[in-house]
Amino acid sequence: MSNQSKHTCATLIPCLRYRDVAAAIDWLGQAFGFECQRQYRDEQVGITHAQLAFGNGMVMVAPVIDSEYGRLLRQPDEIGGASTQGLYVIVNSADALYAQAKAAGAEIVIELKDEDYGGRGFSCRDPEGHLWSFGTYDPWADEAAGTVAQA
Repeated sequence: MSNQSKHTCATLIPCLRYRDVAAAIDWLGQAFGFECQRQYRDEQVGITHAQLAFGNGMVMVAPVIDSEYGRLLRQPDEIGGASTQGLYVIVNSADALYAQAKAAGAEIVIELKDEDYGGRGFSCRDPEGHLWSFGTYDPWADEAAGTVAQA
């Protein structure tokens, strides 16, 4: 019996914490093209949760707060600028998004290039240091074409 939901487009949704959630929402929209689908507010905290859509995917963002869950996480600036995870986003044109992200002030950490495994992409950091990778490589494309290698 599968425990996978059949009611959503994306069953895996990354969650990121930001010190300035409102600024992050604006920047992620400007730099990468994310659209704020929904946000929840609290009078004391401000934005407590937001859902940002990109294609049929989503990322959820929330503030850095001292909570049961929040104490399990560290921000890049708390661990020497390192990231403990990264996000990969499939795009139609890595070149166009590279120019858009660079114009918005993204810190490019891996330049735009053709990848050995196919596709073209780059990696960058957002203003709070989270690591993002964008590329045209689509691991689902082989499955859709019926050419997935069997293990």
